[in-house]
Amino acid sequence: MSVSDAALRRFTGYGMKRAFNAIQADVNRTLKPHGLRMVTFSALSVIGENPGLSQAQLADALSIERPNIVMLIDELEAAGLVLRERHAADRRAYALALTGEGRRRLARADRAVRAHDARMTAGLSTEDRARLMEMLGSVERAGEEATG
Repeated sequence: MSVSDAALRRFTGYGMKRAFNAIQADVNRTLKPHGLRMVTFSALSVIGENPGLSQAQLADALSIERPNIVMLIDELEAAGLVLRERHAADRRAYALALTGEGRRRLARADRAVRAHDARMTAGLSTEDRARLMEMLGSVERAGEEATG
Protein backbone atom coordinates (compact mmCIF):
# COMPACT_ATOMS: atom_id res chain seq x y z
CA MET A 1 0.00 0.00 0.00
CA SER A 2 1.29 3.43 -0.94
CA VAL A 3 1.23 6.06 1.79
CA SER A 4 0.37 9.64 0.82
CA ASP A 5 2.10 12.71 2.20
CA ALA A 6 -0.41 15.06 0.50
CA ALA A 7 -1.38 16.55 3.87
CA LEU A 8 2.20 17.80 4.21
CA ARG A 9 2.79 18.84 0.58
CA ARG A 10 0.77 22.05 1.17
CA PHE A 11 3.45 23.36 3.56
CA THR A 12 6.35 25.36 2.18
CA GLY A 13 8.78 23.96 4.74
CA TYR A 14 7.94 20.38 3.83
CA GLY A 15 8.45 21.12 0.14
CA MET A 16 11.78 22.77 0.94
CA LYS A 17 12.80 19.77 3.06
CA ARG A 18 11.99 17.33 0.26
CA ALA A 19 13.92 19.44 -2.26
CA PHE A 20 16.85 19.73 0.16
CA ASN A 21 16.92 15.96 0.69
CA ALA A 22 17.28 15.46 -3.08
CA ILE A 23 19.96 18.15 -3.31
CA GLN A 24 21.90 16.81 -0.31
CA ALA A 25 21.90 13.25 -1.63
CA ASP A 26 23.14 14.36 -5.05
CA VAL A 27 25.79 16.77 -3.75
CA ASN A 28 27.17 14.15 -1.37
CA ARG A 29 27.43 11.67 -4.30
CA THR A 30 29.15 14.43 -6.27
CA LEU A 31 31.63 15.22 -3.50
CA LYS A 32 32.45 11.65 -2.46
CA PRO A 33 35.17 11.17 -5.13
CA HIS A 34 36.83 14.31 -3.72
CA GLY A 35 36.81 12.94 -0.18
CA LEU A 36 34.34 15.62 0.93
CA ARG A 37 30.77 15.98 2.15
CA MET A 38 28.43 18.94 1.93
CA VAL A 39 29.58 20.29 5.30
CA THR A 40 33.30 19.88 4.60
CA PHE A 41 32.94 21.46 1.15
CA SER A 42 31.01 24.33 2.74
CA ALA A 43 33.72 24.87 5.34
CA LEU A 44 36.50 24.83 2.72
CA SER A 45 34.55 27.30 0.57
CA VAL A 46 34.06 29.79 3.40
CA ILE A 47 37.65 29.44 4.63
CA GLY A 48 38.94 29.86 1.09
CA GLU A 49 36.92 33.03 0.64
CA ASN A 50 37.85 34.38 4.11
CA PRO A 51 41.40 33.29 5.00
CA GLY A 52 42.29 34.03 8.60
CA LEU A 53 38.73 33.78 9.93
CA SER A 54 38.25 32.25 13.35
CA GLN A 55 36.50 28.98 14.14
CA ALA A 56 33.69 30.97 15.79
CA GLN A 57 33.25 33.05 12.64
CA LEU A 58 33.12 29.88 10.55
CA ALA A 59 30.55 28.35 12.89
CA ASP A 60 28.39 31.47 12.61
CA ALA A 61 28.71 31.62 8.81
CA LEU A 62 27.66 27.97 8.44
CA SER A 63 25.09 27.99 11.28
CA ILE A 64 26.93 25.16 13.03
CA GLU A 65 27.19 24.83 16.80
CA ARG A 66 30.63 25.96 17.93
CA PRO A 67 31.58 22.66 19.61
CA ASN A 68 30.80 20.85 16.33
CA ILE A 69 33.04 23.18 14.34
CA VAL A 70 36.04 21.97 16.33
CA MET A 71 35.47 18.39 15.17
CA LEU A 72 34.97 19.57 11.60
CA ILE A 73 38.23 21.55 11.62
CA ASP A 74 40.02 18.59 13.25
CA GLU A 75 38.86 16.44 10.32
CA LEU A 76 39.95 18.97 7.69
CA GLU A 77 43.28 19.56 9.42
CA ALA A 78 43.98 15.80 9.67
CA ALA A 79 43.25 15.52 5.93
CA GLY A 80 45.85 18.20 5.25
CA LEU A 81 43.30 20.66 3.84
CA VAL A 82 43.23 23.36 6.52
CA LEU A 83 45.81 25.09 8.70
CA ARG A 84 44.81 26.21 12.18
CA GLU A 85 47.14 28.76 13.76
CA ARG A 86 46.78 31.01 16.78
CA HIS A 87 45.05 34.23 15.79
CA ALA A 88 47.51 37.15 15.90
CA ALA A 89 44.98 39.56 17.45
CA ASP A 90 43.39 37.06 19.88
CA ARG A 91 45.68 34.30 21.14
CA ARG A 92 42.65 32.38 22.47
CA ALA A 93 41.27 31.96 18.93
CA TYR A 94 42.53 30.13 15.86
CA ALA A 95 42.90 31.64 12.40
CA LEU A 96 41.97 29.24 9.61
CA ALA A 97 43.44 29.00 6.13
CA LEU A 98 43.53 26.46 3.33
CA THR A 99 46.68 24.50 2.62
CA GLY A 100 47.88 24.17 -0.96
CA GLU A 101 46.14 20.80 -1.16
CA GLY A 102 43.02 22.38 0.36
CA ARG A 103 42.96 25.01 -2.40
CA ARG A 104 43.45 22.38 -5.11
CA ARG A 105 40.81 20.04 -3.69
CA LEU A 106 38.35 22.92 -3.26
CA ALA A 107 38.88 24.03 -6.88
CA ARG A 108 38.15 20.50 -8.19
CA ALA A 109 35.17 20.02 -5.88
CA ASP A 110 33.81 23.48 -6.74
CA ARG A 111 33.71 22.56 -10.43
CA ALA A 112 31.85 19.35 -9.55
CA VAL A 113 29.36 21.18 -7.32
CA ARG A 114 28.71 23.75 -10.05
CA ALA A 115 27.82 20.85 -12.38
CA HIS A 116 25.61 19.35 -9.63
CA ASP A 117 23.84 22.70 -9.19
CA ALA A 118 23.24 22.97 -12.94
CA ARG A 119 21.79 19.41 -12.94
CA MET A 120 19.48 20.12 -10.04
CA THR A 121 18.15 23.35 -11.58
CA ALA A 122 18.13 22.21 -15.22
CA GLY A 123 14.34 22.59 -15.35
CA LEU A 124 14.52 26.27 -14.39
CA SER A 125 15.18 29.21 -16.65
CA THR A 126 17.90 31.65 -15.66
CA GLU A 127 15.18 34.06 -14.51
CA ASP A 128 13.37 31.34 -12.52
CA ARG A 129 16.62 30.34 -10.81
CA ALA A 130 17.35 33.96 -9.88
CA ARG A 131 13.80 34.35 -8.56
CA LEU A 132 14.10 31.09 -6.57
CA MET A 133 17.30 32.35 -4.92
CA GLU A 134 15.55 35.63 -4.11
CA MET A 135 12.55 33.82 -2.63
CA LEU A 136 14.74 31.52 -0.54
CA GLY A 137 16.49 34.61 0.83
CA SER A 138 13.09 36.06 1.76
CA VAL A 139 12.14 32.88 3.63
CA GLU A 140 15.49 32.89 5.45
CA ARG A 141 15.11 36.54 6.48
CA ALA A 142 11.56 35.90 7.72
CA GLY A 143 12.89 33.06 9.87
CA GLU A 144 15.64 35.28 11.28
CA GLU A 145 13.11 38.00 12.12
CA ALA A 146 10.81 35.48 13.81
CA THR A 147 13.60 34.18 16.04
CA GLY A 148 15.39 37.32 16.45
